[in-house]
Amino acid sequence: MSIRTRGDRPIPHDEVLRLADAVAVHRGVASGIGTPGYGAQIVVTADGEQDAVRRGREVFADVVERAGLPAFPVVGVEAVSEEDDALPDPADPDPLR
Repeated sequence: MSIRTRGDRPIPHDEVLRLADAVAVHRGVASGIGTPGYGAQIVVTADGEQDAVRRGREVFADVVERAGLPAFPVVGVEAVSEEDDALPDPADPDPLR
């Protein structure tokens, strides 16, 4: 699942690194260096999309707190199943590179 926030200031490198460390336990990656918000992609186990979104928001709130980041408002959430994630991206002209 992917989740992103928007805040009131650019996010410095060290804060994204702390978030990356916190999401690593969830096979996650963090983003947001120099942007007015931060985000992460994390893996959650869930029974469907709604459960994934609920669980993902809980996990995200926990890792943000552990990383010591400000609790910016969430502006985007996307849940993707493992099956959908394994499909090639139709926008990629060469998915095997």
